[in-house]
Amino acid sequence: MVQHKRKSEEASLTPNKNKQPEPKKLSPGKVELTPDDVLCVDCIRCLGADLPTIAKSGHPGAPMGMAPMAHALWGYVMKYSGKHPDWMNRDRFVLSNGHACALLYSMLHLTGYDMSLDDLRHFRQLDSKTPGHPEAHYSAGIETTTGPLGQGISNAVGMAIASHHMGEKFNKPDFPLFDNHTFVFCGDGCLEEGVSGEACSLAGHLGLSRLIVLYDDNEITIDGKIDLSFSENVQQRFKAYNWHVDVVQDGNHDVRGIVEAIKHAKKRTDKPTLICVRTTIGFCSVKAGTAKVHGSPLSEDELKQLKEKLGFKPDEMLQIPDPVKDFYGEVQKRGEGLVEEWNKLFKNYKEKYPTEAAEIERMFKRDVKKEVFESLEELGKKAKEKADSTRAHSGAMLNGIKSHMPELIGGSADLTGSNCTDLKGESYMKSSDKLARYIHFGVREHGMMAICNGLYHYGCFRPFGATFLNFVTYAWGATRLSALSKCGCLVIATHDSIELGQDGPTHQPVEVLALCRATPNIVEIRPADGTEVAGAYAVWLRDELHRVTVLSLCRSSVPVVEGTCFDSVAKGAYILSDFANNNKKKVIIGGSGSEVHFCVEAAEILRKKGWDCRVVSVPSWTLFDEQPAEYRNQVMCISDRKKGAVLTAYVEAASTFGWDKYFDVHIGMTTFGNSAPGKVLYDHFGFTPEKIAKKIEDYRCEF
Repeated sequence: MVQHKRKSEEASLTPNKNKQPEPKKLSPGKVELTPDDVLCVDCIRCLGADLPTIAKSGHPGAPMGMAPMAHALWGYVMKYSGKHPDWMNRDRFVLSNGHACALLYSMLHLTGYDMSLDDLRHFRQLDSKTPGHPEAHYSAGIETTTGPLGQGISNAVGMAIASHHMGEKFNKPDFPLFDNHTFVFCGDGCLEEGVSGEACSLAGHLGLSRLIVLYDDNEITIDGKIDLSFSENVQQRFKAYNWHVDVVQDGNHDVRGIVEAIKHAKKRTDKPTLICVRTTIGFCSVKAGTAKVHGSPLSEDELKQLKEKLGFKPDEMLQIPDPVKDFYGEVQKRGEGLVEEWNKLFKNYKEKYPTEAAEIERMFKRDVKKEVFESLEELGKKAKEKADSTRAHSGAMLNGIKSHMPELIGGSADLTGSNCTDLKGESYMKSSDKLARYIHFGVREHGMMAICNGLYHYGCFRPFGATFLNFVTYAWGATRLSALSKCGCLVIATHDSIELGQDGPTHQPVEVLALCRATPNIVEIRPADGTEVAGAYAVWLRDELHRVTVLSLCRSSVPVVEGTCFDSVAKGAYILSDFANNNKKKVIIGGSGSEVHFCVEAAEILRKKGWDCRVVSVPSWTLFDEQPAEYRNQVMCISDRKKGAVLTAYVEAASTFGWDKYFDVHIGMTTFGNSAPGKVLYDHFGFTPEKIAKKIEDYRCEF
């Protein structure tokens, strides 16, 4: 057992350059701390320093500085169980400053999750459970993927929305099934990122009292002191967001104060809470309070000095004294007891409310009701009755499935009418109505997608976020993380080309489809008509790989395309009309979305001129690439193309990047768009049946 005798406890708080109000007076003496709390905190500090030194890479400063915060939260307040990591009503913990993951991994080990000492030794190594930033699905207990700053705190807003909504929907008198909180650790960098401002603003507006953020206020960034770039009053900023704000002045030692602040925040029911915890980065190390300890491991000598100062064996890594094991053993028992109590509660709930209980279990299994797919297929058939924009068809799909999908939740970034996402007959979410499923995100595209990620990670929702396709790039940081962390979110992206018209090139996406196609775990679908829109929704809901689906939709009405097929959307590309095999010049004309009907008309022109034409709808390159080689060859005549026996052309009002894989003739965008009516732009950039046919003929002559 380690003989814990500190040589010194000196390390003054970093002076705060900004004038901050005094901390709220929190009732003292209600938290019964153990004599071993200091030992627990110091053990966590040493583990946070050990991991980067072992890996020769990583960030020791924040884990060391936040050790008292971690011990206070995980040791005294948070509801969880390492043996039951998927317990529905667990509190969620989000490490928004993901570079401090040595702290998270250490806590997962101490609290009984499937995180061994050997896993800690493999910190930042290939295929370990302990990557350089937390990644969801790598290990139980990691609720979301963080690292790009600001994302985690924004995800947490989604988790808090989920908790409030589930409580409103399913809690009954004497049955508080869902009363969990979402806790966040974040740093200065998270609060500097714009996405956190978007999400936290909405959190205050919605009154998400189940969201509690602990701010590691250490006044250090990578470049140096925080006042190099950041001088705003964080407390006043969050009060303006409609948050409660508390302060713990001595975050280096005051575990009791941190516990009291968290417990006080949990009692609130009107607003989220920010707890500013004044800490020293790298506390107790020789580099304490400096930027040097942020992203560089302590040297072996520096690590020895730290351990000697804290009374640990200087040459031994990953030391966990028996009193620490005993303390967290009791914490584990407490968590198992909480799960056992909740399971009894849920059992009684099932007896009294069997329908609601079955719905809860189905939602957390992510099973989609068969009625959803039946509705989509029927709506796809009905869409054959009249021409409309694909965005309008999308709105019909949302409203057609909503009654069968209580797990459907989402909204638009201030474009509800344009995106056609209004859930008819339903209210919208507000501070007084968290049962509602439609969220007015405001002009906060990035925050919207980060919140959707949090909703998905809660475990039972199928979120959607809507904006113009061009502004998906505003939300790209969160969209990319959605793909990385396997969030099966739906991005409804309307006004998807130059066809939107007079708003001009600032609003006309050119490069976005290529970006989506280049990104792993994103399925882009650009449907040609209502039948394909219905098929696209089915693809989203059937995807077992939990990928992001970006649904690219047009603004203006498009004709019903003969031959479009609900089921074939899942193949990514399929034949609409085929060769006559009349020994004439062969051409395959492929296209997507609002240009497919041009392909059909161009084929008719060419047939009259002696061509043998096949028209292929290509709603999704990603899905088509996943098909067996035999099918891809069958549709695109890849072998014949290589022999020069068939010409291939592709039509899409987007960047031609990557089209060489399947197509010879590229009828797309190589510049930004322009401001003019959509039909004028289509003609100007060559998207008419006549100009498409001519380009194919001209290419054939040149070839």
